[in-house]
Amino acid sequence: MKRLLPFLLILLLALSACNREPEPETGEVIILMYHRLSEGEPGNLYERSVADFEEDLVWLNENNVTVIDFGELEKIVSGEKKLTSDAAIITFDDGDHSLYTLALPLLKQYRMKATFFLWTSKIGMNSFLTWDEVELISRYMDSNGENPFSFGSHTASHQYLLARKSALGAGAAFDAYLDEELGGSKRMIDAHIPGSVSALALPFGDGAGDPDIIAGAQRNGYRYIRTSERDVTGSSGTDFYRLPSLPILDDTPSDLIGDYLGK
Repeated sequence: MKRLLPFLLILLLALSACNREPEPETGEVIILMYHRLSEGEPGNLYERSVADFEEDLVWLNENNVTVIDFGELEKIVSGEKKLTSDAAIITFDDGDHSLYTLALPLLKQYRMKATFFLWTSKIGMNSFLTWDEVELISRYMDSNGENPFSFGSHTASHQYLLARKSALGAGAAFDAYLDEELGGSKRMIDAHIPGSVSALALPFGDGAGDPDIIAGAQRNGYRYIRTSERDVTGSSGTDFYRLPSLPILDDTPSDLIGDYLGK
């Protein structure tokens, strides 16, 4: 009998493992980068037709991709929030007026969140958003009483940051430049929204991973930097100051999002 006990214990453990609920699968996060939307055929590579944009939103819905924001991404990485399916963060660069007239109605219709990165020196000019529109968007509440739209900085003057570093030299001069470009733009946006800007999008994706730019972002109160490096994110080793993205251009098929997510 004593000889049988070890075998019985092994059998019980094996049966227990078979009956155990399978661990839920974890998903990945992709950050989508849009620029301007167009009603008809796009005029350049960085425009996306409103019809194609709606097709992207439908694709996200049909493929069970949850749309989240940067704060939720941080909770996923820390383990505070569990991700059982793939997720996406929708972002728009520059602050073109088409975000208000074309993107916003569809985002509301499909109940999706988005972050708008503003090129602050252009706000109120030509085809860009006005500060009044920024305020209206920032105060919008959905039927659950939540605000699905947030704002980030695309710097004040949208320059190549590493080119400015080369011209000014690393040190006090470049730090002062960053404090104006990053800090000044953040303060300007903060003055028009209920909360505070926490995310920065690098113009042209220039300067990803640069320690002086990261230090400048941290010094001016940013928690996230979105780059133009292409990849998914959301793992425990995520670097919030070097977040990758996928540019969605005129000729980008909606299912390319699935290719990155392994669907």
